Amino acid sequence: MKNKVLFSLVMSAVLVGAVGCGKKDAPAAAGSNTPAAPAASGKTYNIAISQIVEHPSLDATRNGFLAALKDAGIVDGQNLKVDYNNAQGDSANNLSIAQKIGAKSNDLVLAIATPSAQAVVQQVKNSPVLFAAVTDPLGAKIVSNLDKPGGNVSGASDTNPEATVQLVNFITTNFKNVKNVGVVINTGEPNAVVMADRAEKELAKSGVKLVRAPVTNTSEVKQAAESLVGRVDAFYITLDNMVVSGVDAIIQTANKNHIPFFSSDRDTVEKGAFATVGFKYFDHGYQVGQMAVDILKNGKKPGDMKVGMQEKLDLILNLKAAAAQGITVTDAMKNAVKDKTNNIIQ
Repeated sequence: MKNKVLFSLVMSAVLVGAVGCGKKDAPAAAGSNTPAAPAASGKTYNIAISQIVEHPSLDATRNGFLAALKDAGIVDGQNLKVDYNNAQGDSANNLSIAQKIGAKSNDLVLAIATPSAQAVVQQVKNSPVLFAAVTDPLGAKIVSNLDKPGGNVSGASDTNPEATVQLVNFITTNFKNVKNVGVVINTGEPNAVVMADRAEKELAKSGVKLVRAPVTNTSEVKQAAESLVGRVDAFYITLDNMVVSGVDAIIQTANKNHIPFFSSDRDTVEKGAFATVGFKYFDHGYQVGQMAVDILKNGKKPGDMKVGMQEKLDLILNLKAAAAQGITVTDAMKNAVKDKTNNIIQ
């Protein structure tokens, strides 16, 4: 009898000990190799993007914008839903996209390029709107005041008038044989006209003429470039979305005929133009993305946010393009580049 009682007492102690160990070890087991249950998710943001056409500068702008959001913890596919729309350069599509976005409620709308911004600001009244890759927000009537736009719209311009001045100075200083500069241009795009007029005025100070070859769609870019051969000593393009989309044709024509080709954006120089004064469009998009973070997280109102502008400018040279276009790159040209490591493209 004593043995049975002793055995019962021992087994009870073992069972109690086992239950106690089980309770003690449970948290450790959950926190070892098994991932903890995700915390309750916060707000999910809805952002609509309208982009007039796909080309490297505008795509880089969009990527920079999303990168700024990601760095602030707003991540596509996690707590961010992006409704991306591309008009493929078609004005009817552009308007339709703006109308579709305007019919919905979004936490923020981004319009990339002047035509997209013009359509969006007309159609979107119930959501904050930011624009990017717009050359002349005032001339395009996207905002009426750069310091305090008012309403639900703000953003950043992708140009600084000083960039055109510096580029023209580079051309007239280093290319004394250039007397006529040809520009392929979509005269229906306001920002292209503004920049061409500015370049024409600056070139005239050195007795250089600007010769315009107009286009109405991207398929005409090649013919327009070829029409300038024999009439001009250099090519130039503005921040013209239609022309930039067909820029390969200008590069080919410039290389074939040994005509120096100057652009208004870094991406075109990386692609095969010789020089520009500019910046990285990724950085431009990142700047607008930081504005978006202020709106989404800090409650800022677009109408109270000053329209941004690119302040950090540098000469950018493509040495391979120079060789293809018959350009002798001098030490003086290279010395004009501030950041030689990043802005002299080998």
